[in-house]
Amino acid sequence: MRKHSTKLTESKPNEDDLTEAIVEIFHINRKVYGTRKIKAKLQERGLIASRRRIGRIMKEQSLVSTYTVTQFKPHKTACNEEKTANKLEREFDQAEAKRFVVSDLTYVKVGHRWHYICVLIDLFDREIIGHSVGPHKDTALVSRAFATVEGDLSQIQWFHTERESEFKNHTMDQLLGTFGIGRSISKKGCPYDNAVAEATYKVMKTEFIYQMEFRNLRHLELELYDYVNWFNRYRVHGSLGYLTPVQYRQEALKKLSDLMLTIQTHNKKSRIVWESLLVLKTLYVLFLSYSLPILVKNNGDAGFPTLDSVAIIYSLPLLLFHFVVGEPS
Repeated sequence: MRKHSTKLTESKPNEDDLTEAIVEIFHINRKVYGTRKIKAKLQERGLIASRRRIGRIMKEQSLVSTYTVTQFKPHKTACNEEKTANKLEREFDQAEAKRFVVSDLTYVKVGHRWHYICVLIDLFDREIIGHSVGPHKDTALVSRAFATVEGDLSQIQWFHTERESEFKNHTMDQLLGTFGIGRSISKKGCPYDNAVAEATYKVMKTEFIYQMEFRNLRHLELELYDYVNWFNRYRVHGSLGYLTPVQYRQEALKKLSDLMLTIQTHNKKSRIVWESLLVLKTLYVLFLSYSLPILVKNNGDAGFPTLDSVAIIYSLPLLLFHFVVGEPS
């Protein structure tokens, strides 16, 4: 579980101000938020309220989350017998962007006909990075979703799906091979191997598909684009510490930037120390070049050490410099 802490200047609001804020948050977020997410959004505004108090106000204002709607689960198509391994192995919390992208298909009624939606989800921040709609459940639908991904497709390391034939065929193999994207497929009869994609579609059905009637394909395309934008930029996710996918990615980039700055600062300090030691080593060698001839000339005289003791005493600092003064990291 990813943990995030945010320091806020919070206050206990009066009933009218709190009610107004709750109603506003509920409606601008597509009527999908319950008490947990509304509480998180209130905290962003610096307002403190318990979930019990929020629930009471929601009940008084007749604010009912769309998650009370009964879910319909469509029948899954038969899976193929492809032997490709499951590289994901249910490691759904990824520390690197686009290391694993998962996908699935779902049904949606447009007019009096069934159409289909395909989304591509980055496990790093749960962002929907690609999406498409169409009247046919085929490879072209998946390919169009890849075409909407911003940036270089070769940044995607692995593409994980279930075993539907739309995801594993010659055309898909060519597309993935062109960009060097590895393949991962759920084990036969194991929907939990693709749990994030399944959960995302469950959310989409509750918050989007079941809430609208789509007149035609163009209407569905426009509404899906709007929903994906909201999903990525404004919808907070419990698995991300109640941040949006975009916020989570930005925070991760900031942490990486801070880490790189720390490393650069450390390297700069190490360089200064190394150069200082190198100067000392040079001065010591100059000292030896001046003093050793005098000691050799007066070897054995009263008041001068023998050459054996000089060799031991003078060699110790050189050995120390040899081990300490190397190339800076």
